[in-house]
Amino acid sequence: MIKQVLIGVFCGAAVFTVGILIGHYGITKSSSSAPSWLRDVVKDVDESFIETFLSEVDNIQIQENLRELTKVPHMATTAGDEQTVQFMLKRWQDPESGLDQAWREEYMVFLSFPDPKNPNKVTVVNPSNKVLHTAREKEKPYNSDQSNPEVVQPYAAYSPAGHPKGKLVYANQGKISDYHLLNQTVDLRGTIAITRYGGAGRADKAINAAPYGVIGVLVYTDPLDINDNLMSDTNETYPHSWYLPPSGVERGSFTSQFGDMLTPYLAAKEETYRIPVKNITGIPPIPIQPIGFEDAYILICELGGEAAPDTWQGAFNCTYNFGGPGFKHTSAFNNSDVKLDIFNYEEVKSSSNVMGIIRGSVEPDRYVIYGNHRDSWVHGAIDPSSGTSVMLEMTRVLGKMVKQDKWRPRRSIIFGSWGAEEFGLLGSAEYTEQYFTKLSERTVAYINVDIAVFANATLRALGMPSVQNVIFTATKQVKAPGGDSMSVYDNWIRYTNRTSPTYGPIPSVGFLTAEGSDYAAFVHYLGITSIDMSYTYDKTRTKARIYPAYHTAYDTFDYASKFIDPGFHGHQAVARTAGNILIRLADSLLLPFNCSDYAESLEAYLTTAVMLYEDELKTKNISMEPLKRAVASFRSAASDLDQVIRTSDLANETPLKVRKINDQLMLLDRAFLNPLAFPEKYGSRHVIWSSSSTGKPTFPGLADSYANAVSSGQPSDWDKVLYHLSVLIQAIEGAAHTLVDVI
Repeated sequence: MIKQVLIGVFCGAAVFTVGILIGHYGITKSSSSAPSWLRDVVKDVDESFIETFLSEVDNIQIQENLRELTKVPHMATTAGDEQTVQFMLKRWQDPESGLDQAWREEYMVFLSFPDPKNPNKVTVVNPSNKVLHTAREKEKPYNSDQSNPEVVQPYAAYSPAGHPKGKLVYANQGKISDYHLLNQTVDLRGTIAITRYGGAGRADKAINAAPYGVIGVLVYTDPLDINDNLMSDTNETYPHSWYLPPSGVERGSFTSQFGDMLTPYLAAKEETYRIPVKNITGIPPIPIQPIGFEDAYILICELGGEAAPDTWQGAFNCTYNFGGPGFKHTSAFNNSDVKLDIFNYEEVKSSSNVMGIIRGSVEPDRYVIYGNHRDSWVHGAIDPSSGTSVMLEMTRVLGKMVKQDKWRPRRSIIFGSWGAEEFGLLGSAEYTEQYFTKLSERTVAYINVDIAVFANATLRALGMPSVQNVIFTATKQVKAPGGDSMSVYDNWIRYTNRTSPTYGPIPSVGFLTAEGSDYAAFVHYLGITSIDMSYTYDKTRTKARIYPAYHTAYDTFDYASKFIDPGFHGHQAVARTAGNILIRLADSLLLPFNCSDYAESLEAYLTTAVMLYEDELKTKNISMEPLKRAVASFRSAASDLDQVIRTSDLANETPLKVRKINDQLMLLDRAFLNPLAFPEKYGSRHVIWSSSSTGKPTFPGLADSYANAVSSGQPSDWDKVLYHLSVLIQAIEGAAHTLVDVI
């Protein structure tokens, strides 16, 4: 019996030993190691790759991109625009430095043009209809750029055609308050108003005028607002400096909403339903035409009537009067009218976006989108080709890395060269409407670089609060233009800064509350975390509201290379900074968003709202306590999520945990969307960052409804205040709930 037991034990041991040997030698080592995909899943952003990218961004390449892009005027849907479409496709389909895929996306959009056979005219005519003065129809040429036959005559896109004639009055900036004040002194019925750019939107200058009986509007750029009072092209303005010459005229889209007007909330494809043209809102109801300040000077300095207020005075060496209406009795224009002959027409035309993609290796269904519009009013060296030149250099460097198998992003990167932006952000808006569901579900962030360089003094950045930190990280790694070794961050904080309760002194990052560029649809319609950035000028050295050649025939390669960014080092700094941010958003294991920074901004908005509104709201039995609790709840949830992130070893966690946290970060801004909050504002659904007519740094719906209720005194308007307060509270509470782990 003992013998049998010993034999059994021996045999069992032998089998066990053989099993171990087979297990050790029979199974390859690769099968015991982690699967290959796991290394990719846990890979984080590669700092050495960012350094390589920064070193390869070339200012001379950017310069040559700009030279090519500005050879001809390229207004949307023109032959010049098609030339830039082909140029973008050629670069993005290049076998050595192109993207994975590039294509064009067509939309049929509603546009407005002047009639080249019947140029718009502005004249002064006496009672016998004799022409006493004719405003310049085209800007004065200083080189061949302005003489190009494809330079479009200055005009107001979407102004109706018409031939109004009447006595001239001066209406400052064309705000509602300006016309109200003017109407107390002058009977505005049947008059033509001349207004300055600034203060009110382009279309609003005519929209605000019509209820007072004004039948036509002129608009010009006052040298006070753009030229630091300089006016002579003999030695003061372009071609001697960056300042606007006397005949320069700012063109523009005179509409108060973005997107194709005939297909609201629908992509403007050929087969798409279109509303009747008569149902379009937000465009001038009366003819309006822009002119240069040389002609505005002649008209304004001859006006009669009372002197306008000091705040209405400009740079001309005369008193700006209201108008009698009309001109002074001592003027050669006495008893004469101003006549507008506007021949604009509308047309539905095909406009193209050029799209390109680098596919992600780990999360190809998560998109980081980078965009810049391609179309311009004339040559558009600064607006928008400075941004296009930067984007092309970024894609050249990244595309080459992809083609050489040296890099592929974790997430997919989509590049958009938007068409017809100048007519109301059409290309980007139609893109978001067509791909609404996919973009809403999958987009991590949108980076917009429209005008890359206004000037080369310092960075200007706007974005959601959650991206503040990634902007700071990137700017600390990029050298600022100039001879010293200062970073973009250190240069930036010298020019514009604020004191954060959390961080102390930091550069100021603005909020995307306007609708001034292609970020609008991504922010306000889709609720996608976004950034807009550029290099800009030192605002302590000039009062210019924007770079002076904006939307004129003088925005050329010559202008950009001589006066805006000689050497193109500002362009290079923007390319490096934007590219650094792009790589971090595309490659970071955990998205570099900070919810606590969002909480800080909500708390600042709350502080302003309490200071401005709480006392009066109490008298209406409206409590702000629920709003205070909502903001506190958001702060708590943000802090808890931050704690989870800090205490997690995400590289060793399950991929699902990383994906879950990233989805919470990615979808945060979607939680602030309410499609019914601002029904009167097209595409405006974000209850935190929607625009406000009050200009107050606080919650827009609350601010606007409160101002309206105070103005009207109607009980129903105070009900609207409570409504907007309720919308706001529930949005903030809802956003807080998205940051917690489970229900």
